[in-house]
Amino acid sequence: MTVDDAGDGGTVEPPTYPTPHHVVDHTAEPSDDPLAIRLEQLILGADRRYTPFQAARTAGVSMELASRFWRAMGFADIGQAKALTEADVLALRRLAGLVEAGLLSEPMAVQVARSTGQTTARLAEWQIDSFLEGLTEPPEPGMTRTEVTYPLVELLLPELEEFLIYVWRRQLAAATGRVVQAADDEEMVDRRLAVGFADLVGFTRLTRRLEEEELGELVEAFETTCADLVAAHGGRLIKTLGDEVLYCADDAGTAAEIALRLIETLGHDDTMPSLRVGIAFGTVTTRMGDVFGTTVNLASRLTSIAPKDAVLVDGALAEELTRTGDAPVSETGAAEEAARAEKEGEEPPAYRFALQPMWQRPVRGLGVVEPWQLSRRPS
Repeated sequence: MTVDDAGDGGTVEPPTYPTPHHVVDHTAEPSDDPLAIRLEQLILGADRRYTPFQAARTAGVSMELASRFWRAMGFADIGQAKALTEADVLALRRLAGLVEAGLLSEPMAVQVARSTGQTTARLAEWQIDSFLEGLTEPPEPGMTRTEVTYPLVELLLPELEEFLIYVWRRQLAAATGRVVQAADDEEMVDRRLAVGFADLVGFTRLTRRLEEEELGELVEAFETTCADLVAAHGGRLIKTLGDEVLYCADDAGTAAEIALRLIETLGHDDTMPSLRVGIAFGTVTTRMGDVFGTTVNLASRLTSIAPKDAVLVDGALAEELTRTGDAPVSETGAAEEAARAEKEGEEPPAYRFALQPMWQRPVRGLGVVEPWQLSRRPS
């Protein structure tokens, strides 16, 4: 309740603000299902106590800012239902406190809420769909899913929470290390990176032929294989788009090695369609874990024109590979170097990759480009 602005001592109901909620079913109305409420209390560690207005007032945050934070975290509007907990109040205080202390601007705090919400929402959906759903199948005839779910969540929750914090700290340490090694402040945001797209050929036709379960298994196998190979060889997986993955690497050689490994590995899997990869090298803008800019667009366009089971790269990446000694400037020059080294009893230069110039062609939105086909040189 608030004091009426007219000053007559009367009271009025607090204004109604559309504010997201923090409940299990993510609909506009909080769930009243007894099991859903029990699970929510178990996971959040607190009972429903506050309306959005009360939570904002208790946290000392304006309703406008509270609404922005909750929406950024990805929660639906619930009007003034009593659905929030002490944890929600504490989260508001923390975000607002970072702004008040000058550690974050208000827009940056909203970005923190949005990036965290988007990432963890996907994680939570995956855990429920692919993990908990399978585990909560009744182990014995006559048992209901309800009888299994609560004790299982109770056992898994602390372990999953600890593991999440561990992985987040590891990723934060790796990201921080990359930032402090940047040459200057501009490089922290606009950096020169190699960006690669890997795309399954004919995926749309495949979706018409496969059953949903088979299609899901194929996509999961594709994403898992790509994620493992990108990580193992020093790249960073930016995102997956079902039949396509986007990755980046700090240097051209790493990106090239990943691309060829993807082609080689998936080429030996008879269940997988053909793959094509495009890589570009240049300035990239990073925001909220994603990458943007002309370099990213060029990598995507190169992928779309790449032959099956082949890798196309732009001129900048080809030049970088020759500069670092990973590829010869020309095959003719490499043959001459090898002959000269053999004649003088020396070891010839060891190149990892070969580059073959392709015909120049117009690329939508980017003008004329000269792609190069990347391959592995025989050892």
